[in-house]
Amino acid sequence: MANKKKVIVTGFEPFGKHAVNSSWVAVQELERLGLGEAVDLHVCEVPVEYHAVQGLLPSLWKEHQPQLMVHVGVSGLATTVTLEQCGHNKGYKRLDNCSFCPASQCCMDSGPDCIHSVLDMDAVCERVNDSDLGVTISVSKDAGRRDLGRALQAAIQEMLKLLELDHTHNKHCNHQLQRQHEHC
Repeated sequence: MANKKKVIVTGFEPFGKHAVNSSWVAVQELERLGLGEAVDLHVCEVPVEYHAVQGLLPSLWKEHQPQLMVHVGVSGLATTVTLEQCGHNKGYKRLDNCSFCPASQCCMDSGPDCIHSVLDMDAVCERVNDSDLGVTISVSKDAGRRDLGRALQAAIQEMLKLLELDHTHNKHCNHQLQRQHEHC
């Protein structure tokens, strides 16, 4: 099919005492489910390394030029799939898999304090929860296998629909800005 939408979804590799990272398991389940014939889905397992992420994510944007890139992570506090409306740059105190932590505790030293998604995650959440899919997601304003793959699938499909609506109003995501300020 011509003019397929490109979507990249990432999950993290195992870290610390966790032999398996459920974010990558969920992304693999999403890959199995797919996003429909109109979407060219690429998945990528991301190293839990500050420096590696800083190089990998911009290279994914450059190579694939996707309409949408979704980063899946794990939270010990989350009870549902949680959509983050913004990503924070500061407050990273944990060592990565190379036993490194930035002295500044920032992902990107020159980056802004917060990057807000151009998509309305409340709208995505409402659309998924009001559907008959039987999955529940929530939204977090501050940056968890069961139905995770299906919940991811539903959320990303709704994000693509919102992007399509935004396209008609010239509200394109500024990829250049995002390349400069990717979070890990």
